[in-house]
Amino acid sequence: MDMQNSNGSLITIIENNIATVEFGHPASNSFPRSLLDLLTSEINKLSDNDTVNVIVLKSQGTAAFCAGASFDELLAVSNPEEGLEFFSGFAYLINAMRCCSKLIIGRIHGKAVGGGVGIAAACDYVFATANASIKLSELAIGIGPFVIEPAVSRKIGKTAMTEMTLAAHEWKSAAWAQEKGLYAAVFETPELLDNAIVDFAFKLASYNPDALLEMKKVIWEGTENWESLLLGRAAITGKLVMSDFTRNALEQFKRK
Repeated sequence: MDMQNSNGSLITIIENNIATVEFGHPASNSFPRSLLDLLTSEINKLSDNDTVNVIVLKSQGTAAFCAGASFDELLAVSNPEEGLEFFSGFAYLINAMRCCSKLIIGRIHGKAVGGGVGIAAACDYVFATANASIKLSELAIGIGPFVIEPAVSRKIGKTAMTEMTLAAHEWKSAAWAQEKGLYAAVFETPELLDNAIVDFAFKLASYNPDALLEMKKVIWEGTENWESLLLGRAAITGKLVMSDFTRNALEQFKRK
């Protein structure tokens, strides 16, 4: 699949039983709802593709990995229903990654904010560069990382998630993210990162697909309530995004 337009891009290449999915958007690889839906649909399709054993998820360019939700679309939300509709996009994506029959390797080459941290947390195994700092800035704009919290807490624990969330202006280093369990390995350069991913993906793709599927189920045990949990969290965020506090904060962020 290859889709590119003003709403972003999504490219999938399948080779040697490995599907490499690359998303991109001119605004620091942020996600408008249409791109979230495309990526969710692609993950669901690959889940049913018998020629794929492993998925590598990456983003375009050499700057940010993912800046989270599109500020323009957040500002366009005019009622709580639209807010729920927008934030449910992240809920559907995380649930698609959770339910996907294939193991998902994350390639985090740069900074990840908000929903970008959630996407990294929803991967089954993550490689990153030393530049891949992370931040949950949601409280600073009057909302909170409610939709992604279960995925982040599952990876790094409630205490580290709380530390990130309350220190909403603070970047946490890639080394911190590795220490807390979000990243499995951190590399100094993108070249070393890619070499490690190729090697790991090849090994993983050579294993018994049935064993990989059963392992995926074990990894995500205890998350069966996320279908309703994450949509409930999206509704909370959808209400908060309507506040004057959030409107003013978003406008200030855009002007920076």
